[in-house]
Amino acid sequence: MGSLGEPPSGHISPSLIADLRSSLKASKLLTPDSDGYENKIKRWADSSVKKAGAILLATSAADISTTLLSVQKHRIDFAVCGGGHSTSGASSSSGGIVIDLSLMRAVHVDTASKTITSQGGCLWADVDATAGEHGLATVGGTINHTGIGGLTLGGGYGWLSGQYGLVIDNLISVDMVLADGRITTASTTENEELFWAVRGAGQSFGVATSFTYRAYDQPNPVFAGNLAFTSDTILPVLAFANDSIEAGHGRAACILGLAVAPPPVSAPVLLCSTFFNGPEDEATAFFKPLLDLDPVINTAAMIPYSSVNAMFNHAAGPGGRKSIKGGSFAAPMRTEFLQTLFRRFSDFITEIPDARESLLMMEFFSPDKVCEVGNREMAFANRDFYNNVLANPQWHDEKNDGRCRQWARDIIDLVREEMEAAKIDGRIPPSMEGVGTYGNYEGDDVAFGEKGRTVFGANYERLIELKRKWDPTNAFGKGHLLAPQFDAWHGGVPVV
Repeated sequence: MGSLGEPPSGHISPSLIADLRSSLKASKLLTPDSDGYENKIKRWADSSVKKAGAILLATSAADISTTLLSVQKHRIDFAVCGGGHSTSGASSSSGGIVIDLSLMRAVHVDTASKTITSQGGCLWADVDATAGEHGLATVGGTINHTGIGGLTLGGGYGWLSGQYGLVIDNLISVDMVLADGRITTASTTENEELFWAVRGAGQSFGVATSFTYRAYDQPNPVFAGNLAFTSDTILPVLAFANDSIEAGHGRAACILGLAVAPPPVSAPVLLCSTFFNGPEDEATAFFKPLLDLDPVINTAAMIPYSSVNAMFNHAAGPGGRKSIKGGSFAAPMRTEFLQTLFRRFSDFITEIPDARESLLMMEFFSPDKVCEVGNREMAFANRDFYNNVLANPQWHDEKNDGRCRQWARDIIDLVREEMEAAKIDGRIPPSMEGVGTYGNYEGDDVAFGEKGRTVFGANYERLIELKRKWDPTNAFGKGHLLAPQFDAWHGGVPVV
């Protein structure tokens, strides 16, 4: 975007809008005075909303290519929006052009080859529902109104990861529009080095317009739902969660969470979201230790797999101000540590009642299948025998922005300190190959420049070389920055 090392600073003039509109084949260009503009700048987090100068409602790769070439020629800031879940604001632009993929949501299932091809603007709900109509499923996000693009290009964990690995492990090919306007496909047989890069760092290399995934037979329902427990049950609930990682053999998983339960409980509780891919009798036998604890909330039941990724929708809906920050832990998690997290969560929402919708989540998934792929086989470098932690403060008053974001950072600092302590006292191996940082959970704290090593580890140098080849002017600079020469700016946003 502009000459090497310079941030985009061009102005969107009426003549530029007119020229761009006349060059589009089928897509529509909205401006601030257009019907539908206000709805299209909305994001999952209100804190990520920015007033775009124009919005491309893309319907084809060709129109995306035309737009990319135009914004770079005129040094206009741009952003790409799929599901709009970025809390860093990377899917929005102040005064620039947003390439909005929300009209590109077609899903095609090939039952013979067991593949699912989805346009880049799809949400996971689109993929889950269409695949389910054919008795199939693939690994997808645990919140189904998340866009498939961001989750896939950053790695992608899901309830089926214990059986089938990450989303990128099941990605067969991706169609992309590159910075130079080329429309291309990346796979293991075509543009192999680009395919290596986009599986983990894809946001930094182009606009993904279509994904083809490997699918699996899923004709039967699964056992899933949310359980909630009072704080005095932390010891048995955590003991179960720790044991479930191995005992579930990849078919079972759970996510522990700290949240404020709805009325009549209306107090902090320990959540346990459950998943079992098998018959109900086997599932209830597996989760019997939890069910016998008389949870204060119990929604677990046999449901279609296509409904599983809606379990968190009520707690992670759009609107309000949000941030996310991630870390990792290795099981067994200590009871004392979870008690500390519970206390810190309770103190936080007591001090800032505006943040009572916040969540702190810990994923207890079997990592075995994920670890069958090496950390150097794709750009994604977060494979090891540990799991993710997600701090997700949610609030409404802008005056609480700093305190809520800092709480997330402080909690994840605690998580990382616990991981280091576990290495020192021998609870886990002192040398782990994975970086311990899931890029999609970095949220507001995008890894700039050399800090990209925290996300990509030993893959960082190769990614820089590929970035220089495929996007030498850093047109796609709103992901984890892979071009050290651009440390002074971040896709047009100054580094602070």
